[in-house]
Amino acid sequence: MRVHLDAGLCQGHNRCHALAPELFEVDEYGQAVLLGEGDLPDGAHHTARLAAANCPEFAIKILES
Repeated sequence: MRVHLDAGLCQGHNRCHALAPELFEVDEYGQAVLLGEGDLPDGAHHTARLAAANCPEFAIKILES
């Protein structure tokens, strides 16, 4: 399972970082940045889904692979 962030859709609400700080960071412009390559570590699936569900722009996708 992987997580994908479409940075072009991000508007800087940073709900993803608040809900899943182990997966997302905030850059100097207030935009979300995906930490790592998108591979979800064990135990991060729930927080990744929570972040995706709470993104107002639907910029986060969970890829089942």
